[in-house]
Amino acid sequence: MDYETLRLIWWALLGILLIGFAVMDGFDLGTAALLPIVARTDEERRIAINTVGPVWEGNQVWFILGGGAIFAAWPTLYAASFSGFYLAMFLVLATLILRPAGFKFRSKMDQPAWRSFWDWALFAGGVVPSLVFGVAFGNLFLGVPFRFDSDLRFHSDITLWSLLNPFALLVGLTSLSMIMLHGAAWLNLKTLGTVQARARRVMPIAALAFLLLFALAGLWLLKLDGYVITSAAVHDGPSNPLLKSVARAPGVWLSGTGPWVAAAVAVAAAIGGTLLRSRPLAAFLCTALVPAGTIAAAGLALFPFLLPSSDQLAASLTVWDASSSKLTLAIMLGAVVIFLPIILAYTAFVYRVLRGPVRAEDIRSNSKTAY
Repeated sequence: MDYETLRLIWWALLGILLIGFAVMDGFDLGTAALLPIVARTDEERRIAINTVGPVWEGNQVWFILGGGAIFAAWPTLYAASFSGFYLAMFLVLATLILRPAGFKFRSKMDQPAWRSFWDWALFAGGVVPSLVFGVAFGNLFLGVPFRFDSDLRFHSDITLWSLLNPFALLVGLTSLSMIMLHGAAWLNLKTLGTVQARARRVMPIAALAFLLLFALAGLWLLKLDGYVITSAAVHDGPSNPLLKSVARAPGVWLSGTGPWVAAAVAVAAAIGGTLLRSRPLAAFLCTALVPAGTIAAAGLALFPFLLPSSDQLAASLTVWDASSSKLTLAIMLGAVVIFLPIILAYTAFVYRVLRGPVRAEDIRSNSKTAY
């Protein structure tokens, strides 16, 4: 398999892993973000928490796989993004750490103040990562201020405040509404009674918010200058971003048909999930396509760019100049072929074992062991 094909495969695998994280961990984050809205009593909150308590750790595998894939397959991208976005990543990790603590500690004591504190910690652990991941995606379309010197040493002027610009915040809110829609569909599937009824009422509101914000972000994107490679195409050359030339051009981000098709899937899935909310499983499967379509649209629009630079256009990282060696990509692809089916099979087995809604009587009869 040639170097160009391996790079394309790993670009696709990176997208698949990001989609897997957004779909599988998305409803965990969405459930936590909706906790103050759909659950107003301690028992209702325990019902909502116990829908994700047994599975959230397994869902985190997709987050670890995504980070590992960037580290091993795209080391230059890993170094640039994790260095430049350091404070944003720290904020995400700090709030993600609140989730296991909240799940484990919340029901250890009966005091209302204790449980309320961990409820809000879980809420923050759902809202902040959903928002920040969207903000990071928004900044990719704008380009971020970094550069390489002649020795390929990385220099960055990225700050947390520079990332919180209007367009990126709009994309962040789009991401948050998308995750809340997916979380509401999960609660609609896994609960009964009052919690389910509130989740159903949230679904059309979250879907409408997502559709409006998504459309506004798309219209804004049409007005932004994109990035194009202006030098001769070299798809199997060394991973040195400074060997190419890049220019800005208006309207290039959405010039292909791929992003429009993926965006149409996301829009149709958001509408379909809302219309099918009386059929919880069908609605949940529909809302799973919303993050899949959204991330696919972003990835296809950016291709072949992975991390555009606003300071030094030629330093922008692309699929063709930010990867590991051909041998590394080939060995890792063999590992993926072996282990990814095992992960998928185990995940399917776990969800089959844990199928069915969480009922109030389940919490009452297991009050000492349930989350």
